[in-house]
Amino acid sequence: MYQHYFGLREMPFSLTPDTQFFFDSAAHRAVLNTVLLALRHSEGFIKIVGEVGTGKTLLCRKLLASLGDEFITAYIPNPYLTPDELKSFLAQEIGVEPAPDMPAYQLLNEVYRRLVALAAQKRRVVLVVDEAQAMPRETIEALRLLTNLETEKNKLLQVVLLGQPELDEVLNRSDLRQLKQRIVFSETLGTIDRRTLSDYLDYRLQSAGYRGRSLFSPGAVRLLHRASGGVPRLINILAHKSLLVSYGQGGSQVGRAQVARAVKDTTESRTFGRWLSQHWLWITPLIIFFGLGGVSAGWWMMGQP
Repeated sequence: MYQHYFGLREMPFSLTPDTQFFFDSAAHRAVLNTVLLALRHSEGFIKIVGEVGTGKTLLCRKLLASLGDEFITAYIPNPYLTPDELKSFLAQEIGVEPAPDMPAYQLLNEVYRRLVALAAQKRRVVLVVDEAQAMPRETIEALRLLTNLETEKNKLLQVVLLGQPELDEVLNRSDLRQLKQRIVFSETLGTIDRRTLSDYLDYRLQSAGYRGRSLFSPGAVRLLHRASGGVPRLINILAHKSLLVSYGQGGSQVGRAQVARAVKDTTESRTFGRWLSQHWLWITPLIIFFGLGGVSAGWWMMGQP
């Protein structure tokens, strides 16, 4: 691969949610800070919604890593659980070992006693549910009932729900309106804008050990943003493929031609980005020739090599 060729310690655009590569953009920072503030003030339910590939799982891992020792966290990456499985999971995460034949009411009582004991020790319990839109309706209701466990002054259990926009559709159901009313903070995770994309690429490369000049030219960055729509996962896929092309060609930098090859090889790329990658050789002079915005528009669309 291209690691040694570009002086990298590891792959800079891996799709695994490694917090080392968490890019502190203004949008992601605002969401993370809001959630941390809400948890420190025991606000109950918090919801984070983002499209596929916008970095919800990475944000989730960063959140878990950012919480101090006063927090006990239970992380559910796959929420397709029955209500009983949810209760058993929470019990084990907070130090309750339920017997196989323990009645449901007794398990809930043991969980409550443990939560009260942890609260007396100034410990806070946070349940983080990733891909929450996949949680069955009965399990969501069981989760709501678990948050009824409280003292006169504090919630004993806080919940962070992360999911795709379908999560809002689930919570808009009339039979889940009680849970929806308990959501104190609701945040939306956006995409990376074009002005920030160059910094994002540089940050990922530097985190992987790169120490040279910017590997992606301005034109490459423009086309990359057009094709990805600013979605981090798609950016990573296209950037990785672009580096492969540059490495294969013996280049020292990624230009728009290398990104164009990557875009044509990626069916998830946006339609306009794929079209642009196929016609970039002639589209700029055509725009200039017909006067559709002049030279500045042509360079804006395609950038320098």
